[in-house]
Amino acid sequence: MSDTVSDADKVSLCIVSPVRIAADVEQIRNKRLAKLGSQAPPKTAQNAEGSSDGAPATHATSPSTSSASDQKEQTRPGMTVSNASSTPKAPENPFARLGVKEINGRAPQINIRPSGGTDMLPRKRPNIDQKPQGSRSGESLEEWEDKILRSVFRLTLDPAARSDGHVHHVSFVEGVRTDLEDQGQPLRLGVAMLDQAILEAASNVRKTSPLEYLLACWKRVTRQFKLEKSSKGEETRLDVLKEARRLCMSYCIFAFTLPEMFGQDPPDTSPLLPHLLVDSEDDRGICHDFMTEAILRFPEDDTIEPALVTAVEDLSRQLAKKTMNDDYKAYVLALRHLIRYPPLVKAVTQSSLFLPPSASASDFEATTLLGPFFAISPLQGNVTTQYFSSPKTRDRGFINNSQRALRMSLTTHQQDLLDIINHIIKSDKDSRDRMLDWFASCINMNHKRRAMQVDKKLVSSDGFMINVTVCLDQLCEPFMDSQFTKIDRIDVEYLRRHPRIDIKEETKLNADQNASDKFYETLVGGTSNFISEVFFLTLAAHHYGTEATSQTLGQLEKDLKRMEKHIEEIELDRHKYINNPAQLMMFDNAIKKYKDRVDVGLSYKFAVQGVLLDEQMQARSLQFMRYVIVWLLRLASGSNFPKQTMELPLKPDSTGVFDALPEYFLEDVVGAYRFVMRNMPWTISSTECDELIVLCVTLLRSSEKIKNPYLKSGLVTILFAGSWPAPNRPKGVLGDLLMGLPIATKHLLHALMKFYIEVENTGAHTQFYDKFNIRFEIFQIIKCIWDNRIYRENLDRESKANVDFFIRFVNLLLNDVTFVLDESLTAFQQIHNLSQELQDPQQLEQAVRQEKEESLSAAKGRAKSYMQLTNETVAMLKLFTEALADAFTMPEIVQRLADMLDYNLDVLVGPKSSELIVENPQDYEFQPKTLLSEILDVYLNLRKKESFILAVARDGRSYKPANFQKATTIFRTKAKELKSSQDLQTWTALGEKIGKAKEADEQAEEDLGEIPDEFLDPLVFTLMTDPVTLPTSRTTMDRSTIRSHLLSDPNDPFNRSPLKIEDVVPNTELKAQIEAFITEKRGQKLAAANIMDTSPG
Repeated sequence: MSDTVSDADKVSLCIVSPVRIAADVEQIRNKRLAKLGSQAPPKTAQNAEGSSDGAPATHATSPSTSSASDQKEQTRPGMTVSNASSTPKAPENPFARLGVKEINGRAPQINIRPSGGTDMLPRKRPNIDQKPQGSRSGESLEEWEDKILRSVFRLTLDPAARSDGHVHHVSFVEGVRTDLEDQGQPLRLGVAMLDQAILEAASNVRKTSPLEYLLACWKRVTRQFKLEKSSKGEETRLDVLKEARRLCMSYCIFAFTLPEMFGQDPPDTSPLLPHLLVDSEDDRGICHDFMTEAILRFPEDDTIEPALVTAVEDLSRQLAKKTMNDDYKAYVLALRHLIRYPPLVKAVTQSSLFLPPSASASDFEATTLLGPFFAISPLQGNVTTQYFSSPKTRDRGFINNSQRALRMSLTTHQQDLLDIINHIIKSDKDSRDRMLDWFASCINMNHKRRAMQVDKKLVSSDGFMINVTVCLDQLCEPFMDSQFTKIDRIDVEYLRRHPRIDIKEETKLNADQNASDKFYETLVGGTSNFISEVFFLTLAAHHYGTEATSQTLGQLEKDLKRMEKHIEEIELDRHKYINNPAQLMMFDNAIKKYKDRVDVGLSYKFAVQGVLLDEQMQARSLQFMRYVIVWLLRLASGSNFPKQTMELPLKPDSTGVFDALPEYFLEDVVGAYRFVMRNMPWTISSTECDELIVLCVTLLRSSEKIKNPYLKSGLVTILFAGSWPAPNRPKGVLGDLLMGLPIATKHLLHALMKFYIEVENTGAHTQFYDKFNIRFEIFQIIKCIWDNRIYRENLDRESKANVDFFIRFVNLLLNDVTFVLDESLTAFQQIHNLSQELQDPQQLEQAVRQEKEESLSAAKGRAKSYMQLTNETVAMLKLFTEALADAFTMPEIVQRLADMLDYNLDVLVGPKSSELIVENPQDYEFQPKTLLSEILDVYLNLRKKESFILAVARDGRSYKPANFQKATTIFRTKAKELKSSQDLQTWTALGEKIGKAKEADEQAEEDLGEIPDEFLDPLVFTLMTDPVTLPTSRTTMDRSTIRSHLLSDPNDPFNRSPLKIEDVVPNTELKAQIEAFITEKRGQKLAAANIMDTSPG
């Protein structure tokens, strides 16, 4: 009796040698065959009751394992066990109950038979007794079958044969020949004996593996089947080839799910792995037909799916050990091939290796299934030194060529990654969600990449994160059209719907932690769409990916400069070891190690630059950022931008949605455009610039929408970089648009002046120096747009409507001019004096000389730093005094301005002007004659204002008529090109006018005589004209004095209580007394003059 076993794999077993029947092999086979038996459907009644002649039941039906394309064309074959002889014998070995028995002392066999019939071939094969159908050449079906099967499976029944007619090695199947001889059948191969022949041949391969042999057979039988089908061959031939394909696939599956059946030791990695790394067209490779057939068998054989998943996992593990210097391409192509099959994608994404819960940022790219594929980058380990060996010796051309080669390799790899991700996402919803979870995990784990000091051992690599960012950028491309038709699909409520990205600890645009927590604790129902998911993931990826790498690059450049300077300092000690060879060797080794570190850092710097300067990558990034800009503006304004124009300033947002957004939403935009404008401005299109300018103007004009002053300064930096001259663009990338865009001409200048005031106090410990850097950029933007008359007209109108605002701006500008002029000119005086003292260093002691040299170096540094600020600040003062003379001659401002101008005029042309003479003044951008010319221009811009003339005349410390004359002499003799004769005439007239004003003022003061103390301002000790009383200290002082004080200090100067100008109380009684005092004194003067006029001559 023999049992009928389910044909889930359609595999029959044949023990080739009695030696093989060892205990472990029997155990494995028993387990496998028992499994197949347990999957068999209920036997038919005939099988249950036995046949009438006592023969074993051999025709139980079982599920078909043929391909879907074959199911309509053939009867489902089942696994049928038969004896070689016609007389049944009682089983005498452990396999007997499974239908396996020894035949003539040889190994037992299992034959796969079609279910539902007794024929050795599929039902559609004609009866052997019938006249066989031959080919056109008269060849019988049996002859054709024998020839084809021998050719496809490279088999022979001739013990003397070693190769076929094409010189291909053939395998002699001795067991099959013996069985045919015992049964008295012709020595021909047919599908009836094919299962035994395949197993015998595959078990006896020597130079290759069973799977490699079977895969080659699969390729050949599939090609033959397609050829026969395309040529519309006989149906019986197709049936033969279908059965051969089915058997071949069954044994292929068996070869990689249970290789022990072929006498193979269990491998450490999947048997499929080496075949996945071979081209699919190669006989050893895994082709599309094989994968299709294997996946069709998933429902019937539960060993195939885990075997394929294991192969993918092993593919990932092996790739984790490789870099871009190694042969990584085969691994990527293998995954690309496998990931095209949705059932396998689903299985792979459910793998425990796909997203292990134990993964951390430091090992994410090595321990997750996709991590090693994204880790491949030119920024890996020694890949950078491969591209940029001996970096210090390389010229710019070599570096550029290496960077181009690097970008080409990386771009190709990123396209492969995108293809993999696209197939996973498009496979099914579960796979898509798992893919999004993977992206979110790698982003959320890498928040430390934006720390002030990044520990590389605790975060993922730059190359890995850049690949993640680039792939997400490309996933966004389908919905980022130029008309923003899908921007409404980006749902801001995603952030309150259990988002994948973690923003809890992120700094918000305009909300503190408590306000943010309160806002986000209110959850919103519904589900988030794919566009929203990808949009917010991409924003976060930019922050922790490309932007973090850009930050790393900036820090690396600083570190390299510091290291190179340190090497120079160490080299100065070489003389200490020159007479000690052992110590000199140790010294040289230490220097070499340090230089090697510099070389590695320099190679990495060039590699990072090569990656980040990829025009295609940056263009794609800016396209995404353009979408972010429009989305932010729509959210901040509540308008349908860009279809509707922005109304500024923005109205307060009662919803708190914009305020609660993470800062990096805007920071990503700033960082991306700042990098591109500084390094590759030609990649920015004009369409992108429109929205960018609107964003900058809007958020600077409504600066209260953003809490972080340094984030707002980034908007200024974008405008500054965009207005910097570039090739073929004298006004930069943004300059022309700034000159004509309506929102810019109407609001930009006010926005810049507003932020100029705000940066006076940033809250950081470096705010004093930061403000000068920010204001320098503001000056450059103003210079770019100043030629546009519309800007100046709008500025003039606004200065009259918003006086307090302009007074604050003018006060701070005056503070800056005073400070930088004093610092820079003082530094030049120090340089001059120290240089004179160090002309004869032999007269100085060593310690004194070293101290003076250090002081000289520090003075040179200050001079160079402050002189650039001085030039720009004085230039701004010149522009604004020309356009806003009234604002600069307000009572609160005018005296300070006059004092500052007089003091610096005295420094430049007075007796101590010779102390400004230094060697190589151009190294400091110091042009004293140009500086003097601009100071004179400020005087001339205000020459028509009586308050200014009187303020200059009242400067008792620095005003000297001789300085005006000396300046005239300089421009007439040494700097004729800087001032025209007309300018000098006007200057001379102004000096005379100031001289007369001084005489009149002194006479008026003399006429007043002794002024009562109660009429004098307690701070500046001048006669008050508009006395006011301070509400808390009850002190009386002049209105102009307290206004000037409050511009820089919002407290009562006498008791430090908070004070606003609106709080002061006019002291009308005291004002009347002062006016009466002045009237009285003037009356006395007039009376005295009349007496003198009527006296006798």
